[in-house]
Amino acid sequence: MYAGMVVVAENAGGAWSPIGDVTTTMLWIGGQLTTPTIIVNLILPSAVALLVPLLILTFRLNGNVSRPNVSMSDGGEATTSFERNLIFSAGLLGLLFVPIFKTVTHLPPFMGMMLSLGLMWILTEILHRSKNHEVKSNRSVIAVLRKIDSASVLFFLGILLAVAALQEAGHLILTADFLRNQLNDVYLINIAIGFLSAIVDNVPLVAASMGMYDIQPDNVTEAWDIAFTQNGKFWQFLAYCAGTGGSALIIGSAAGVAVMGLEKIDFVWYLKKISLLAIAGYLAGAGVYVLMFA
Repeated sequence: MYAGMVVVAENAGGAWSPIGDVTTTMLWIGGQLTTPTIIVNLILPSAVALLVPLLILTFRLNGNVSRPNVSMSDGGEATTSFERNLIFSAGLLGLLFVPIFKTVTHLPPFMGMMLSLGLMWILTEILHRSKNHEVKSNRSVIAVLRKIDSASVLFFLGILLAVAALQEAGHLILTADFLRNQLNDVYLINIAIGFLSAIVDNVPLVAASMGMYDIQPDNVTEAWDIAFTQNGKFWQFLAYCAGTGGSALIIGSAAGVAVMGLEKIDFVWYLKKISLLAIAGYLAGAGVYVLMFA
């Protein structure tokens, strides 16, 4: 149950930050959303998406839980408490620096991330400069770079290439017209995309949405077009729905897939125990956003 709620919490927490979830980051990099808008307008719906399932669980679970004994992993003694806290703080500040860097310099976010990585590299080299080679080689940035999941990078590359091919062929425009004709409401379209993200990965859905709809200029007058301006309601609600909708199924998000591997949680158990809770939180958060801006 704890691991299942971690999936819900991870997806809800990533939706309201430009660097918290891949989908929100895509909209931020693409220019559909800006940092203040993402944080201010999505933090409350995202919090509700987590608090509602937790509130329901408080009435279903009772008893006492004993905290397990956690031992330091092998090699923990090779670093001091000061070094660990310093690296953690530097890494956290480096991540928070990226949106500030983009806002101030108007340069691509990856440059800010690379700058943060370079500073972290210098810091680790200074901290471990007097240690033996074995300890230093396992705690440097080079050691981390060796652990990059290249398969996942290539997976997302393939998805984005496929979506771009569909966009060039015109299929995404046809899909956009179909959704408008059938649903004719930006909120219903996004809620549907959120549920689809539980079945199909949310990254291709957001990429497809960015290909289906263009950013409209600020001087448009029609209500439909206004929703697609920069920081428009469609893009805001898309970030929320695509980020949190994947919690409905354990295969709908990277966090769920990771939990499947780590805790051996199967699809059916999650469907019975967590899915309805996640859907309740998802719809509650969506309702909060609609009440805030509809």
